[in-house]
Amino acid sequence: MYIFDLDGTITDTNGVWLDVDREFLARRGLPHTPEYQRVVERSIYPIAAQFTKAFYHLPESPEDIMAEWDASAGRHYRELAPLKPGAEEFLLQCRDEGRPMAVFTACRPALCRAALDRFHLTDLFDRIAFAEEIGLEKRNPQCFVELSGLLGVPLGDCVLFDDSPDNCATAQKAGMTAVGVYDGYYAGRQEELKAVCTRYIRSFAELVRG
Repeated sequence: MYIFDLDGTITDTNGVWLDVDREFLARRGLPHTPEYQRVVERSIYPIAAQFTKAFYHLPESPEDIMAEWDASAGRHYRELAPLKPGAEEFLLQCRDEGRPMAVFTACRPALCRAALDRFHLTDLFDRIAFAEEIGLEKRNPQCFVELSGLLGVPLGDCVLFDDSPDNCATAQKAGMTAVGVYDGYYAGRQEELKAVCTRYIRSFAELVRG
């Protein structure tokens, strides 16, 4: 089964979350630090909200923090954010080949579905799975073990397409095959991404038959 990450892999939305984080903190007069970003960019939504509350000693609940993030990001997913180059063509090609496909994302379910619906991609996937429902971060190998069970597909039969070096390394450690997909958000870590993946692509266009 081919398993696709959403943010930075299918959709060009990694930058959305950086903007959301900066705007959220700016409204409170708080600094956006590299230390903070390193943690939240790797975390699933509830854990990121809990960390944000603790890191900045905020009075808001994690639920209120997540609701504010959702409101800020919603328009991007529903109206603005584009697909990554070649993504739609490759997904349609996989459908035509009869290849089973799933989405596995740390994105909020409503935002993920809004983006996929917007581009009429939802029906291409056998399953849309969320890290939130598993309750583990993608940097935890057990997350991919649980995903394998959720999908009913052995780890060795799963190919993950993901832009994050951390996620790809973890998936490979768990027993999946990982294909690294370039995204500008991780531009400074491309050699690392290449090193932890079975294959690396700059764009899905490389995989589309002429």
